Amino acid sequence: MQVCGVDDAGRGSAIGPLVIAGISIERRKIKQLMALGVKDSKQLTPRTRENLYKKILELVDDYYVAKISPHMIDKSVQKNQLNQLEGKYMAKVIANLRPDSAYVDSCDVNPARFGLLISKLAHLDKVHSSHHADKRFPVVSAASIIAKINRDRAIAKIRKEFDVGSGYPSDPKTMNFIRKAIASNGVPPKFVRKSWKPVKILLGSAQSA
Repeated sequence: MQVCGVDDAGRGSAIGPLVIAGISIERRKIKQLMALGVKDSKQLTPRTRENLYKKILELVDDYYVAKISPHMIDKSVQKNQLNQLEGKYMAKVIANLRPDSAYVDSCDVNPARFGLLISKLAHLDKVHSSHHADKRFPVVSAASIIAKINRDRAIAKIRKEFDVGSGYPSDPKTMNFIRKAIASNGVPPKFVRKSWKPVKILLGSAQSA
């Protein structure tokens, strides 16, 4: 019985991709996954995440990582369909892993609706969608770690060339970078999500100046 866990990383960021990751593991091996000490990635230090990442990949039977570009995110936000986009990519991850059942962390206020969307797209009846699944189910905790590590690596690549900070709107360094980029070029770089409200405000200010 193959069980899959799926989670995202970087949904709230103004910079870089939204990463969706999934793992597939035999149900009997979930206790071994728990023994590793997997938790919601946000509850772990970067060093612990890196150590667990390697151990998770050694233990699981399969894994899959998908990255949603800022351009794709912007197109969906403009149509008010970000949840549908994320559901589509979670379904893609599940379809690639082909489990008997899947657990997903719902980004929709209505977890049942989100689960039904994924179930239809992935052609899998047993999709369990819930809030805080990354804290409740070890398979989703493991997926959250895989997603977070891959998201951090994507941001690290950008940081090699640009001083973007964490990438989140709450980070003054991130917003200062975007502000300067817009002032210099009229638009931010391709790795910036232009549909995010703080970025739209900066773009609007630049256009009216």
